[in-house]
Amino acid sequence: MSQRSLLAAALATALLLGAPAAFAQSTAATIRGQVMLDSAPAADAEVTATNLATGLRRTVRASAGRYSVAGLPPGAYRVDVTANGQTSSRDVTVLVGQTVTLDMGVGGMAETAPAGDATNLDTMTVTAPMLVETRTSEVATYVTQKQIQALPQGTRNFLAFADIVPGMQFTQGGDGSTRLRSGAQDASAINVFIDGVGQKNYVLPGGVSGQDSTRGNPFPQSAIGEYKVISSNYKAEYDQLSSAAITAVTRSGSNEFGGSFFWDRTSTDWRSATEGEEVSGDKAEFKEEQYGATFEGPIIRDRLQFFLAYEAKEYISPRTVVPGQGFNSRPGDLPAELQPLIGTFSAPFKQDMYFGKLTWTPGDAHLVELTGKFREETEFSNFDGTRTLMYGSRKDNDDTRVDLRYQFSGEGFLNDFHITYEDASWRPRAATIAPGYVLTLDDPGEVILEAGGGPDYQDKGQKGYSLQDDLTFSAFEWAGSHTVKMGVKYKDVDITALEQNPYNAQYYYDLDQDLAVPYQVRFGAPLGGVGTGSLTTSGKQFGIYLQDDWEVNDRLTLNLGLRWDYETNPAYTDYATPGDFVAALRAWGNINAPGSGIDIDNYISTGSERDDFKDAWQPRLGFSYDMSGDERHVLFGGAGRSYDRNLFTQLALESTKHSFPPYTYRFDTPGHACDQAAPTCLPWDESFFDSTVLQALVNANPNLGAERYVLNNDIKTPYSDQFSLGMRNLYGAWITEVTLSHIKSNDGLVFHLGNRRPGGDFFAPGTTWGPPWDDAAFGVPGYGRLIIGTNGLETRANSLALKIDKPYTAASGWGVTVAYTFTDAEQNANTTSGGAFDYPDLSGFGWLATTGVPEHRMVATGIYDAPGGITLSAKLTLATPSPRQGTNCLAGWNDCIIDYYTPDGTLGFKQFDLAASRTWKAGDSFSFFVRGDLLNAFNWVNYDGRDDWFGAPGEPNPNLGRPTSQLLPTRTFKLSMGFNW
Repeated sequence: MSQRSLLAAALATALLLGAPAAFAQSTAATIRGQVMLDSAPAADAEVTATNLATGLRRTVRASAGRYSVAGLPPGAYRVDVTANGQTSSRDVTVLVGQTVTLDMGVGGMAETAPAGDATNLDTMTVTAPMLVETRTSEVATYVTQKQIQALPQGTRNFLAFADIVPGMQFTQGGDGSTRLRSGAQDASAINVFIDGVGQKNYVLPGGVSGQDSTRGNPFPQSAIGEYKVISSNYKAEYDQLSSAAITAVTRSGSNEFGGSFFWDRTSTDWRSATEGEEVSGDKAEFKEEQYGATFEGPIIRDRLQFFLAYEAKEYISPRTVVPGQGFNSRPGDLPAELQPLIGTFSAPFKQDMYFGKLTWTPGDAHLVELTGKFREETEFSNFDGTRTLMYGSRKDNDDTRVDLRYQFSGEGFLNDFHITYEDASWRPRAATIAPGYVLTLDDPGEVILEAGGGPDYQDKGQKGYSLQDDLTFSAFEWAGSHTVKMGVKYKDVDITALEQNPYNAQYYYDLDQDLAVPYQVRFGAPLGGVGTGSLTTSGKQFGIYLQDDWEVNDRLTLNLGLRWDYETNPAYTDYATPGDFVAALRAWGNINAPGSGIDIDNYISTGSERDDFKDAWQPRLGFSYDMSGDERHVLFGGAGRSYDRNLFTQLALESTKHSFPPYTYRFDTPGHACDQAAPTCLPWDESFFDSTVLQALVNANPNLGAERYVLNNDIKTPYSDQFSLGMRNLYGAWITEVTLSHIKSNDGLVFHLGNRRPGGDFFAPGTTWGPPWDDAAFGVPGYGRLIIGTNGLETRANSLALKIDKPYTAASGWGVTVAYTFTDAEQNANTTSGGAFDYPDLSGFGWLATTGVPEHRMVATGIYDAPGGITLSAKLTLATPSPRQGTNCLAGWNDCIIDYYTPDGTLGFKQFDLAASRTWKAGDSFSFFVRGDLLNAFNWVNYDGRDDWFGAPGEPNPNLGRPTSQLLPTRTFKLSMGFNW
């Protein structure tokens, strides 16, 4: 199907829906139920829900006594019912994306609804019970504004609270960067929807735009109202994900002027020393300062309100540089001139975030919202472990998003229209412009220390607009009650990947040889002196779905959905393999030999062999069965398929590595002899430190030694299949849930080494280890290393999740959550940045334990209103050690394998955090607060890096598993203060 016909189909669908193109209602709540008059369903009842903060009204008429009020922004509502001249009302609170039951009665009939105690929501002055959703097939958990405000925290990243959900992990690496992942899949598989708009990162890992290797936050926390985490069984409206969906709603202005200011800080003297600092007797400079403000109010009461938020972060964080290959336990064996490069150093970071929102209600049937988010950050990063301070990078990370929404509510239907704009860029640059020096043992992969100028020079991002539309028909009757939702999406986005890597030439030295003479140089250079390493493509995205939430009777609900997505990627489909490279590939006997396992024609493109993936059909089925008829014991489950997307930074490698390829030359030096008859083997000369001399090598033969990437002509879009079955129970104010799930992901993009030995062999005869890295001997003749990309990466996770929740309410004054997950996670390869180079294909790996996923994990939280107006909270996180991978050469240098081990200990991660706050009121509208957070109260030590070297033949490594870097925080006190008005 052509792009033109696809677009025509999308527009035709929009016309059939009776609406212009707009967005999915993943944040809107629905209140449904039955209206009873005396002892019978009310024949002609009118139900009105009025937002108690903004005045927004929604009115529907009940059909045979049944009603459904859809499209409600989360918040507190007064629900009024009129039937036969009699009225009844009730105040309730609904959360983001909830579908809750509220049975109303007039004429003396009782009202029923599964609800918690009364609660206060943020700035609302009313108290309204929070309704509980039990009849849903989604495996979902709500994160409330109270939890965001009260629970201990260090980063002010609102996603940090998602780890109170079974199966979710929010992790902070040794470099301070944060990740959110679910199950066996990595962070790239999630998607975050804010006000219904996906924040997907199309270029880089991390899942969320701007969240690759950053200490920054994706959104100002003070602008988030609440959010829901769906780890499985999401409905058809959710796209571009294969693990978890996070759907959040932003705060809106109200009819009362108000605002807030906060400031929090911690510093060197307020944290305990790391183990390395205790040994050295000196703590690195450390500061974390966060501050911000909000302002809200009416422009026209009940009609037009505004909300503004600003947040900033200023960090100075410690980074520990330790030598690799076992030298972390004996750094004194390194040359004296390298000793000052080892230790703990400080890395600065600065972020500014702005958010604004206008909410206009021109009439009861209309809602218009305009929101904008602006994020700017700079940081010094990419140094720790074996990378020294001078080897680091300076990075800019900016993100702008604007969203215009129009919602129209008619009799029995609701339509949403969204136009969005986004512009995100990620730009790391080497901080030192000078040659890089890589100290190794015998092999380039055995890195001990990296110094000098680093390799980074990148500029990657996405920029474009989208149109989406949702239409919901609520509560029409046919063999039960149906809520039917349908939607269409069109997006036009320019995606850019500039990668000049390595930007600084990298010289490799052998510690056991002459440290004045390198044995190898790896550098990047423009092909023919004119390449840029840059690629921009204009991609089009189309999506359409249909969802029917069918209440078959008062006990059984079926959720039936189907979604289809399509995306164009001209950079991949129109790519033509350069003719000289095609000729070299076809003439290369090694790759064309029967034993190579590669049909090279599958990787050669003229620009007409490739098509965009068209088979992303995604059925999503779920059910819930109310066993007792009162929504207190509900059996639920479902099955579904969900397609994600391939990262553009990987799809662009054919072009960027051709435009600005990396080159590798060996030097014939003692201990590293090479055949000088080979064109990439040179006698060492001091002139090779001169970049113009290296460029002259390239100009003389642009292809010689150049690393090239090729992609399979039939690249598919990765997806996951999800299955779950669970039981949800409501015991008074307590909610319990137990779920069994199986999630298998397929068709992940993976890269293999294409180099082959004569006869097509990957390994040397009689061995099962030793990939043919030597480009001069085993690479494409006249070129260098060959890397091939194809589908095939898979993960699978079997999980048992247990959740216990007593929601906090103002009436009870306390709340508790417990989330426990048992996970058996595996994947069919060990990969680093998508590369699986140890075997010729994935069949050599077998199923391996997924690194970073603990078998057992528990997170418990509590909130308590103590005497004296003090609010106390706590969070406990416990996890068993996660599997790690390393190199095992114990059987012989020709029989090395990638091996796995689990570090010793019952627990691999443990942390207990506390917080206490006190608010003083000064009049009716002004209050001042002070808060203290004690992170890692018991100063438990958690580790990030370990010595993963199993050992050499006959020389087991006694330090296998020994920690090399420590995770923060150590015990840290953070002081916060501010005011609200």
